[in-house]
Amino acid sequence: MTPVLVFDIETIPDVAGLRTLHDLPADMSDVDVAELAFQKQRVKNGSEFLPHYLQRVTVISFVLRSDEGFKVVSLAEPRLSEAEIVQMFFKGIEKYTPQLVSWNGGGFDLPVLHYRSLVHGVVAPRYWETGENGSHDGRDFKWNNYLNRYHARHLDLMDLLALYQPRANAPLDDLAKLMGFPGKLGMDGSAVWKGWLDGRIDDIRDYCETDVVNTYLVYLRFQKMRGQLSAAEHDDEVALVRSQLAAMKAPHWQQFLAAWGAAGN
Repeated sequence: MTPVLVFDIETIPDVAGLRTLHDLPADMSDVDVAELAFQKQRVKNGSEFLPHYLQRVTVISFVLRSDEGFKVVSLAEPRLSEAEIVQMFFKGIEKYTPQLVSWNGGGFDLPVLHYRSLVHGVVAPRYWETGENGSHDGRDFKWNNYLNRYHARHLDLMDLLALYQPRANAPLDDLAKLMGFPGKLGMDGSAVWKGWLDGRIDDIRDYCETDVVNTYLVYLRFQKMRGQLSAAEHDDEVALVRSQLAAMKAPHWQQFLAAWGAAGN
């Protein structure tokens, strides 16, 4: 089978970058640096949301479904640096050439990863392949690569389901819950910075992991809808997810399964 890699990232303000760009003193606290950036952004466009290139990646979580089975894996600080997190993610693409799946990955996750790759000197030739070098190995990428919005190697479920109309976008949390899945548990993206400051790094990782499992479950339903999975195949895959999560004794998976059971799906 073609490996499927469902991914999600969590970010915080790039405080070091903000210090450089705004020529701020080294002894200015991270909180004050970020707050200054938030204020500037509010004045500029009414939102605190910082540009993609000023987002620092702290976690990348992914579901990897392949012939080797079903895995949920996280690349996260503080065990890994941001540069290591991003490079290891692209090394996974190099190894598996997977079907990438995301929720708003084209609008947020991948642009952030592009900019942070440049900052850290990350190498990602397979991801950037477009078939232009004429090699036999890369020929298929001319017509189906990770970069073209309308190609299939990266499937941004939010973008596709909305038919590329931003006004039709749906939040993953809402759609997952409407489909009978748990949705977000205990945190959302807006709480990540505060959680980071409070030292809740494990909670951020756990939140990111549950997001990718929600996304994978939505992807399975989508595959059934478009005829890529029969009803029986879909149900078998969902049962596999349940059984694999049940074998993971971490509290966030037990909470996830309890919420899933309560939803009745």
